[in-house]
Amino acid sequence: MSSNASHLPSSLILVGAGKMGGSMLEGWLKVGMKPEGVTVLDPRPSEEMTRFCRENGIALNPASPAAPDVLVLAIKPQMLDEAASALNGTLGPQTLIISILAGKTIGDLRSRLPASGAIVRAMPNLPASIGRGATGAAVNEKVSETQRLMADALLSSNGIVEWLPSEDLIDAVTAVSGSGPAYVFHLVECLADAGTAAGLPPELAQRLARATITGAGELLFQSDLPPATLRQNVTSPGGTTAAALDVLMREPNGLTALMREAVAAAKRRAEELAG
Repeated sequence: MSSNASHLPSSLILVGAGKMGGSMLEGWLKVGMKPEGVTVLDPRPSEEMTRFCRENGIALNPASPAAPDVLVLAIKPQMLDEAASALNGTLGPQTLIISILAGKTIGDLRSRLPASGAIVRAMPNLPASIGRGATGAAVNEKVSETQRLMADALLSSNGIVEWLPSEDLIDAVTAVSGSGPAYVFHLVECLADAGTAAGLPPELAQRLARATITGAGELLFQSDLPPATLRQNVTSPGGTTAAALDVLMREPNGLTALMREAVAAAKRRAEELAG
């Protein structure tokens, strides 16, 4: 059980039990959240989620759920307007809202849920579904320290949590870690393509590229060394790795410049969606 288990809420409503919501729910139970304290609201739950709730004693779509300590919004952002009126009635004066709705600001939530008070806006990423996520989170002025610890206990059940000094940083978090897994998946594609171009059979290039990226990621996860040090450790002067890095690190059009351009584009799009 997590050391954060003492901060878990006694009652929680999860709104939206799709891929991310369901993964979060599994994480909460693993760190000690009592299933009888959880309620799931989802108009179209999957057969798998229906069975999971039944087997774990979790209430699914009760008629009149009581106001919880925490209400987690994990629906699609475009569903917020439709769900808002019903959700507003479930909020108590001490209910903490945790939202993972992309593009929906704390101000958006306050306007659509006038009964809301304390709000945490969080941006998790896809690896949260296997407990290796990276989440950036920001609070409004009504969140108490007890509520922040409660949110931390819930969000950290799926990976690391970085608490942001301002909601203004959420779009940059979205561009780096929210969208970042797709950049890594594309790197595997590019490396495999380059291997094929160098003469490897395509399926072999795919297997080698995939194993290389996942292995390097695990090494990075387990090591306390900075990524630059790990890079230097596998780069012999004048060797094959150095020859490749001369291309990737070439100024001004190397990987650093390309990644900055990509992250800036993702951040701009996040700002447009929030607007």
